[in-house]
Amino acid sequence: MPDVPVNVPVDDPNADTEWNDILRKHGIIPEKPPSPTPMIEEALLEARRLAHENRLEGKDIDELAELEDEEDEAFLEQYRKKRFEELSTINSASIYNQVYHLQKPDYSKDVTEASSNAYVFVLLTSSQGTNVESRILIDLWSELARRFGDVKFCQIRADLCIEGYPEKNTPTVLVYKDGDIKRQIVTLRELRGKQTKEADLEKVLADVGAVSKGDPRLRRETGDVEASGSSKIRRGAVGADDDSDWD
Repeated sequence: MPDVPVNVPVDDPNADTEWNDILRKHGIIPEKPPSPTPMIEEALLEARRLAHENRLEGKDIDELAELEDEEDEAFLEQYRKKRFEELSTINSASIYNQVYHLQKPDYSKDVTEASSNAYVFVLLTSSQGTNVESRILIDLWSELARRFGDVKFCQIRADLCIEGYPEKNTPTVLVYKDGDIKRQIVTLRELRGKQTKEADLEKVLADVGAVSKGDPRLRRETGDVEASGSSKIRRGAVGADDDSDWD
């Protein structure tokens, strides 16, 4: 075979032609990249498989009963048993089930230390009582505390917790675990403002790991709610002895 010149014009290096095969053999043009089609098909098959395996996720006991004619009886019974075990674990861990109204001297014990045993959500409310967003969260706080008894929900007026805390920063939510602040939400701007619902806060619970994303207590619409990244509050400032102001 004659030598192949190095500087050979190639119209389409990816074309399946005899000439391109010769050029690839002599290393003049690179090997043709693999077709993405098999990888795409494999990803679609995997997505369908996972969707089928997880088709019962999030369904409560009554909804599982409605599927008795559609699902394999043995598989459905196994899944029902799994759901009962999950509910039993949740019920045994539900030891709070109320909103705890904090006093500043007890903050370290009731929040920081308590967070070694459970997630602790602290609501800093308006001091003037006219903040609409604070009133919205106060109502939601009571409902969440009742439903998620394995999470400790606390509440305190911001100015009684931190001297000079700006009214414009209320309500503020602080999420504690293992003695540290894991997330901060300053006002409802990060959620949906005055339209904030339980589902928005349930998403926060799931995002920080306070409940699992498959927890049967979560509402179906939780996955559709989007919350942006958290604002930054200086870690450890709450309950500090120096009562530093936050601007």
